[in-house]
Amino acid sequence: MPPRKDPDASANVPSFYGAELRYKREAAGLTLEQLAEGSFRGVPFLSQIERGERRMPLDLARHVDGTLGTDGFFERRCEDARRAKQSGHAEYFADVAEMEPYAETIEEWAPMLVPGLLQTAAYARALVRAAMPRAFDSEVEKKVDARMARARLFQRERPPALWVILDESLIRRRVVAAEPMAELLEHIANVVRTTRSILQIVPETAAAHPFMMGMAKVMTFVDAPPVVYTESLHSGQLIDYPALVKDYRRSYDLLRAAALSPEASLARIEAAAEDFRHGKHRH
Repeated sequence: MPPRKDPDASANVPSFYGAELRYKREAAGLTLEQLAEGSFRGVPFLSQIERGERRMPLDLARHVDGTLGTDGFFERRCEDARRAKQSGHAEYFADVAEMEPYAETIEEWAPMLVPGLLQTAAYARALVRAAMPRAFDSEVEKKVDARMARARLFQRERPPALWVILDESLIRRRVVAAEPMAELLEHIANVVRTTRSILQIVPETAAAHPFMMGMAKVMTFVDAPPVVYTESLHSGQLIDYPALVKDYRRSYDLLRAAALSPEASLARIEAAAEDFRHGKHRH
């Protein structure tokens, strides 16, 4: 068995509290299984918290304080960890941003917007400005920087295997000027090719298909159960209930069958980029 790797408590706030959780748990003579008993969370989730990879939610903090007799310590401090990890993301997206770098696979269906991992700064800025028309430039740039930073996961030694399915309307709708739209589409194609990711497009001519309502992001992990993330205008939901996750994954498999092949999809994206560059895009 390889030696245990202790979290660096000085790295950030979640790492500090993760190290403290492990210390308190072991001091109490409890295993992860024993600490998880009676909570709504599983052992892999607790393990990720101890490693500083995920923040501690309030319901778990209360459970831990009660089990370990820590006098409300984790309940009082879990909000500190949440703010530290948010770093420019919407609060409801903070958990997803934490989990992405540790995912083994990321499968995403995007019917309305290009996924954050494939966006350019210009495209992201236009989206943030549209959602926050009264925000100061500094607020907008903080969110844009946070979104761009997420793509650094592709630089990891073992990055997640990415599979993205886009609705064709995304590559036709002009969110920014023609030149930045061409750059966005070229960027998408480049990321897909250089990271050996897979991208498919559901053509505008497609009939009824799964996932006609709403986006979905499925993440799997080597040492934790899979999760699904769904999002609407001002909220998002992280789903880890196994039966529901299985339903989403089945629907995603059906969606793959309704989409164009990866080769045809990339060709369509590159053709759309050329159209934007030469003023031939469809309105």
